[in-house]
Amino acid sequence: MDATAVHAGNVLELVREHKAPLGPPLTLHPAIAGSWRRCALDYSLDPGRRTYAPTVIDAAALAERLVQHADLLQIASAEIDWLYEHIAGSGYALVLTDATGIVLYEKTDATLVDVFRSAGLMIGADWSEREEGTNGIGTCIAENRPVIVYREEHFRACHIGLSCSGAPIRDASGKLVAVLDASTLNARDTRASLAHTMALVSLSAQLIEKCLFLQQFQSETIFRFHARPEFVNLQHSGAIAVARDGRVVAVDETALWLLRTKHRSMLVGRSIEEIFDINAQELIEPSCRTETSLRPVRDVLFGRHFFLSLDQEATKPRAHIVPSPTREILQLAPPPARKSTLSLEDLAGQDPQMLRNIRSARRVAASRVPVMIQGPTGAGKEMFARALHAASDRASRPFVALNCAAIPETLIESELFGYAAGAFTGARKGGMKGKILQSSGGTLFLDEIGDMQLSLQTRLLRVLEEHEVMPLGTDTPIQVDLRVMCASHQNLRAMIARGAFREDLYYRLNGITIELPPLAQRADKERLIREFLATESLDGHPVAIEMEAFERLLNYSWPGNVRELRNVIRTILAICDSDVIRLVDLPSEVRLCQHNGDDTSDAPSSAERESLLQVIRDCDGNMSRAAERLGVSRNTLYRRCKRLDIPLQHTRGLM
Repeated sequence: MDATAVHAGNVLELVREHKAPLGPPLTLHPAIAGSWRRCALDYSLDPGRRTYAPTVIDAAALAERLVQHADLLQIASAEIDWLYEHIAGSGYALVLTDATGIVLYEKTDATLVDVFRSAGLMIGADWSEREEGTNGIGTCIAENRPVIVYREEHFRACHIGLSCSGAPIRDASGKLVAVLDASTLNARDTRASLAHTMALVSLSAQLIEKCLFLQQFQSETIFRFHARPEFVNLQHSGAIAVARDGRVVAVDETALWLLRTKHRSMLVGRSIEEIFDINAQELIEPSCRTETSLRPVRDVLFGRHFFLSLDQEATKPRAHIVPSPTREILQLAPPPARKSTLSLEDLAGQDPQMLRNIRSARRVAASRVPVMIQGPTGAGKEMFARALHAASDRASRPFVALNCAAIPETLIESELFGYAAGAFTGARKGGMKGKILQSSGGTLFLDEIGDMQLSLQTRLLRVLEEHEVMPLGTDTPIQVDLRVMCASHQNLRAMIARGAFREDLYYRLNGITIELPPLAQRADKERLIREFLATESLDGHPVAIEMEAFERLLNYSWPGNVRELRNVIRTILAICDSDVIRLVDLPSEVRLCQHNGDDTSDAPSSAERESLLQVIRDCDGNMSRAAERLGVSRNTLYRRCKRLDIPLQHTRGLM
């Protein structure tokens, strides 16, 4: 009997409480045993199902969740990147999900990306117990506590190669908002050996919780306290948010533990003077906000000694935000090793449309299906084509690119088809292989195909149909093994309508279309800016930038898209004469930008909010139709809703 059948039998025997398992006796943690029963009795899952395909939500739903959890992602991604550096090379994937188990962010060794994808660990995948059975994410959500799920403890036999450590992330009210999970495949160590990984994951989850708390209540006065003075203002200290009237508005988990209090309701709403023997107004008055020393206090209930201070630190993890006397400085991660060719995953980032593009590209990577890449100038069409070539079975063969708009019409024919010796005056002595022949066996990339003259379009069509090329000056055709990708920023269908592009060539080239979004519409624009600032560093040292300068980079509309962003950042890094990029280092068009190109108003107004709500109502809550009516992307519409404090739940309620 194979391992799948044995595992399925063991699961069902335990669930039915029989005492004769097919394999060795199992001693299960109560959380695992309870999960198995839920999976079998409540969700009717089959533990022995052999075929597997992850449940992945659609791009629109994913985009909505990414916008909804933007603050969480900003904080958590930095901490996850830090944690990954400490476990790199150990075969782990780090995954962040929302409270329902949908993957929002992942960090994986580049060499293991495909392996983890095949196991279902990918952006947008649903890892709730109801979908995937017992696992580190779904069972952590169900149990609302840290959980280790080791190999055969997974309910489904298809997951018994995984070992997972999931830790909950809660908000200021104690409600679960996310799960941080570390998963590895084919672990050979014991379950007990995962305790170290679980400790690291739990520590990072707690730090993310702390940062979420500090960010949420940054407009309030926040006190940090601990029984040991060296721990005040560190992760181990408790945090209490206090309103101007001295009333406690929120406490974090550590504060509850330090004060031996089981429920937040015992502290929230009370005066801080009822908790510590202090005069609240002495500390809350603005004149006292510069106080940096620790203050010894006692708690009123037990009389225990604590040390308390007013928190004035910023809210990013691991010192990613460094306070300055006059400016807030963003300290970016050290630059990674440069890659000669970016992978498809590198290009996708966390943008839903790009992730959808990657899935489409992966399906045709190993075939000869022609690929048409469309998008605005500078969006990275050639970079995408190179990444797709690198992901194909032709990766070891040539990738040959020809920009049809950059070569004069008198030369493009010889560049594309080549010529024989003596074909024309000035020809090379031995002739020249054209781009088509050079790419045989590999990939031919024709950039700005819309600028190719009609006579050449006819010749190219014949090459594609007959798989042979005839260089200028010869009557002998040469067989070629072609894989063609092309790109254009023009509307080729409109060109066909006015007779400027051959319709038959269009359908020959358009096997699958990839639409690259403008940089301004990408959901992960901030991440791209951070990565370019790090990777374009001239001397390999970490980069620091004033937050005001970083905000200008983020708010600029980037009409030249990714190409413009890269060039601007290269220029900034070249002219910057200090260790910190400052506002003055930015080009004037970026420096003078105050608002995102999609949002031009100076400040949110009730009229603007009501106007946007009316558009959404007119579209019956359909956000795609509302975005189309407004002439913006769905991501831009969600950003406007967030800026105008229109809850996403409210928009869904209008549908």
